[in-house]
Amino acid sequence: MPPDLSFLLPLFLRMAVAASFVVTASFITERSGPAIGALIATLPISAGPTYVFLALDHDAAFIAEGALASLPTNAATLFLGLTYVLLAQRRSVLTSWGAAAMVWLALASLARLVHWSLAAGLFANVIAFAICIAAQARYRHARMPPIARRWYDVPLRASLVAMLVATVVTLSGWAGPRISGILALFPIVFSSMMLILHPRIGGPATAAVIANSAWGLMGLGIAIAVLHVAALWLGSAAGLSLALTVCVVWNFSLWWISRMRAKPATQRLT
Repeated sequence: MPPDLSFLLPLFLRMAVAASFVVTASFITERSGPAIGALIATLPISAGPTYVFLALDHDAAFIAEGALASLPTNAATLFLGLTYVLLAQRRSVLTSWGAAAMVWLALASLARLVHWSLAAGLFANVIAFAICIAAQARYRHARMPPIARRWYDVPLRASLVAMLVATVVTLSGWAGPRISGILALFPIVFSSMMLILHPRIGGPATAAVIANSAWGLMGLGIAIAVLHVAALWLGSAAGLSLALTVCVVWNFSLWWISRMRAKPATQRLT
């Protein structure tokens, strides 16, 4: 096989696999309401495949260092969500998403200049979580109207995540683990939801999904920390498996707690 083709075919396969994960998860999100949709959106459906593909090309030390860079980037995503939630109540999709993306880029760029320890990265997530969960509390509930699909929904979502995977995988050897870790956490899922849902169901309803995501992102931060430690001690495969397990168990626990809290209210009504 020609060298160019031997590089392009695996890359296209990786792009297609990652895109299918994101498209499927976003469809489920649209049908589930803000709370459940947020739990699905904060699963590592974009970062997860990206890290798997990085692990195929690099050793465990690369993955561990990339995860350490991803940790403060997750805190930046919390502030991206907060910025969007506040602006989407009255502003257009481009203004709301554009400002949120600029906040993420600014914070991620600043984070790149710091040599983070595991403790410092976790502390940054705790501070970001405390600020964002309080500021977004009043925007977490909104009616989710019926959604009419448009022809470009699937191509747009698929192309967004495919471009991310192509960028991270292609540049990882040149950029190194820290830049790769930051790029792996680029909020593709949130961006696609904002850009697609906002014009169709309105800013407040879309913002409700994002506002409910803070607890899920906290779980993602813990999973990234687990990936950093486990990759160093157990290898990339075990680290990725443990991180995914943490995310799934964390979000399932959040769903179970919300369900248990909803039962007394339902019983009172009956």
